[in-house]
Amino acid sequence: MELKRNIYLIGPRACGKTSIGRALATSLGVDFIDTDHALVESVGMEISDYIDANGWDGFREKESDILSSVSSSSPKVVGCGGGIVLREQNRSLLSGGTVIYLKASVDTLVQRLMADPNEMQRPSLTGKPLDEEVREILAERAPLYERCADIILPEGEIDEIVQYAMYKLDNIS
Repeated sequence: MELKRNIYLIGPRACGKTSIGRALATSLGVDFIDTDHALVESVGMEISDYIDANGWDGFREKESDILSSVSSSSPKVVGCGGGIVLREQNRSLLSGGTVIYLKASVDTLVQRLMADPNEMQRPSLTGKPLDEEVREILAERAPLYERCADIILPEGEIDEIVQYAMYKLDNIS
């Protein structure tokens, strides 16, 4: 399959955007870019430090700049930060590609976040306990993820999700 537009993976923290994105990009023979990693490279500091220095608004602005930059180059798979859908300008950029929402249950997300050694580098979004935060953020963002999505994929094993994504992509191209 020849990729004509970017594929954007959206969903909450720890839903698998990076793991699935890399595997999907390999299957498609294109590059993979993670917007959070691109932001860290661009600013030369961890996201939590950048937010401490610039606030959430500054972070969201920089995140939008990164998305705009990666959206303007050759087709690739892009793993987006969990809050990318919060800004209208980002939703507009996403609409220029194929958007895949990676769904995952609150329990799965909490389990993955607790097992993630990099979790301490992800600043709390609400200051609440992890399970409460995940539940609250997912309730707020799920409607935006669903509205932006061309394809919604359930949680599962990486190979199964990539295979299903390829099938869905073949049927919408």
